[in-house]
Amino acid sequence: MDSNPLTKKLILKTASSESEIYFGRGTLLKAGLLCGTRFRGRRVHIVSDTNVAPLYLSQVSMLFEENGFTVTSTVLPAGETSKTLDSVHALYEDFVSTTLTRADLVVALGGGVIGDTTGFAAATYLRGINLCQIPTTLLAQVDSSVGGKCGVDLKSGKNLVGAFYQPHMVLIDPDMLNSLPEHIFNDGMAEVIKYGFIADKSILEKLESNLDNDMISDVILRSVEIKRDIVMQDERDTSIRMILNFGHTIGHALEKLGGFHALSHGQAVALGMKAALQLGILLGITEKSTIPQLNNLLDRFELNQEITYSAPSIADALLNDKKILSSTISFILIKTPGEAFIHNLSLLSLRQLIVEVLK
Repeated sequence: MDSNPLTKKLILKTASSESEIYFGRGTLLKAGLLCGTRFRGRRVHIVSDTNVAPLYLSQVSMLFEENGFTVTSTVLPAGETSKTLDSVHALYEDFVSTTLTRADLVVALGGGVIGDTTGFAAATYLRGINLCQIPTTLLAQVDSSVGGKCGVDLKSGKNLVGAFYQPHMVLIDPDMLNSLPEHIFNDGMAEVIKYGFIADKSILEKLESNLDNDMISDVILRSVEIKRDIVMQDERDTSIRMILNFGHTIGHALEKLGGFHALSHGQAVALGMKAALQLGILLGITEKSTIPQLNNLLDRFELNQEITYSAPSIADALLNDKKILSSTISFILIKTPGEAFIHNLSLLSLRQLIVEVLK
């Protein structure tokens, strides 16, 4: 436990690395102090985007400078279109120009796009440079900043180029969510709902009640704990970690069909979870009561939309999914809230099921 009672320290330890996760209101204000204690290099390069930088870049830079760091930065255009190899190349050039060494530090200050892109650049620059994630969105705080998956998109699919590279430190401050537009906050709730369905139904019960700041902090922390525990068992996504993909197989296909801009990640995952529950019911595995429960939560957070793409086009978009092994795909199903499992399906069976569910 950190000396500040509002900050909790979690450790994510794998066979090859250890990630320190600090959680609590006001944690951002200790960014320079915490990183100054952990890292011996005195240069820090902050990567942010055009939405987040005007809000936080000056403040975070000052926090590091006050603790003896020399600070430089890169600001990428906001949005999924920055999650590319071109952006990674631009970061490499900036890292070189500021003479970053492996002892120095790269900080990802932003949402999932910045975290994933910066993480991949850090993983591959000099074969690995120190990385700190400071997630500024709900989606990034509960999911993408923790666990070490990083990467970028190709035209043919989402996250097709990437690495497993644990951030050395993650600083999660729920107070940063106060600056989010409501629709961005709601977008992150899709991932929180996911954690409730795959591992802890009490999350769903809290989301169904009147949310206040304390309860929001509780569900964020619980989501982070669930992901930490799963990743410690399966860092490389070969077994239990796959359950974190609930809703994502069809969700990623929907994002791809929309050119990665028609649907947000949260909207796509919400639709993917709904389709996965319907598919599980069709197979006689998922309890029918899960659908109204999910619908009520999606309605509450304005995530309940209609799928506008044809079932065959969705099935075709799945063919480049990273979870496909030979002629099968690992699909995540829910038996009852809090109980998820991996169900291997042939591509032909999945195509037929998708056509039946989404007709």
